[in-house]
Amino acid sequence: MSELHTPHAGDDMAKDDDVVSLLMRQHGDIRNLFDEVEASTGEERRDAFRRLVRLLAVHETAEEEVVHPFARKGFPGGEQVVKERLAEEKAAKETLAALDELDTDDPKFMPQLLKLRKDVQEHARAEERYEFTHIRRSTDAANLAAMAKAIKAAEAMAPTRPHPGVESGAKNMALGPVAALMDRTKDTVRKAMGK
Repeated sequence: MSELHTPHAGDDMAKDDDVVSLLMRQHGDIRNLFDEVEASTGEERRDAFRRLVRLLAVHETAEEEVVHPFARKGFPGGEQVVKERLAEEKAAKETLAALDELDTDDPKFMPQLLKLRKDVQEHARAEERYEFTHIRRSTDAANLAAMAKAIKAAEAMAPTRPHPGVESGAKNMALGPVAALMDRTKDTVRKAMGK
């Protein structure tokens, strides 16, 4: 490992000092986890779905706490852009909550998962096009880095790839319902931002 300044010296972490790059990486991670859930069965599918739920919860909550407040004030038309993204997020959260109630072996699971995937992908494309490009143009590297730091704090709180052995008895408690996970993420992001 040549990069000694970070404990996660990997290619995917190299651009994480810019909030837009970090969120784009998370969009890619989310797409990969959807693929993993779809391609697996049994306990592997359950594990992949748990990781997907965690990443979606962290990602959306961090956007609500960090990205949307900046976008509302940071560029012309930002308020409307955020309003549209929040409507998309609400629909996705409702589907996610319904999915969270189902076992991954339930026949209703895959159709719901595919609906969630479609909603999440459309939302990600809209964010990238209407929000992220304006954010990058509307602020400096220091502000992009400060926003990324808050999101990384949330990501560390609910890792999508926990260390082996960590998910034993505390597995269900650590995950909890989607709403509880989002609340814990909000607290972590707010602490990282000094709120």
